[in-house]
Amino acid sequence: MKLQILTALTLASLATAQTPEKTHAMKVPAVLLAPDDMKYMSAPPATGMPSAVQMTVLSGDPSKPGLFAIRLKIPAGGKIAAHWHPTDENVTVLEGTFAAGMGDKLDESAMKEFPAGSFLTLPKRMNHFAMAKGDTVLQIHAMGPFVLNYVNPADDPRKTK
Repeated sequence: MKLQILTALTLASLATAQTPEKTHAMKVPAVLLAPDDMKYMSAPPATGMPSAVQMTVLSGDPSKPGLFAIRLKIPAGGKIAAHWHPTDENVTVLEGTFAAGMGDKLDESAMKEFPAGSFLTLPKRMNHFAMAKGDTVLQIHAMGPFVLNYVNPADDPRKTK
């Protein structure tokens, strides 16, 4: 009897609750992009990305709080010095080979290679560095704002050298 009452109450509460699809649709607009719709440009200097990195925003606004998704094109040999982010960073390798390592300075011997199809989650405040082995395209999704904090301030392209 108790099980029947509990089941009836559970079903009643599910029937009156909004579905996740309705809740999600009210907060986030649909994004429908074909590859030709994605316009890459040099990553804005405020991102802290090296000037050779190209970026396109897929959804959200990486400069503001909230969920965002971006794609990066990194030319062969392109490097990103040791840095960290204030939020977790989720990276999917779409093309090429992405090499990444953990530590306080870029050390190619400490890097592991991640071919297309790989996925990485880099926890917030974890020092890491990266390099493109061949032309590489990454998709990054995270909670904004997206901020690169370089371990060594001299590596920060936003600073004048």
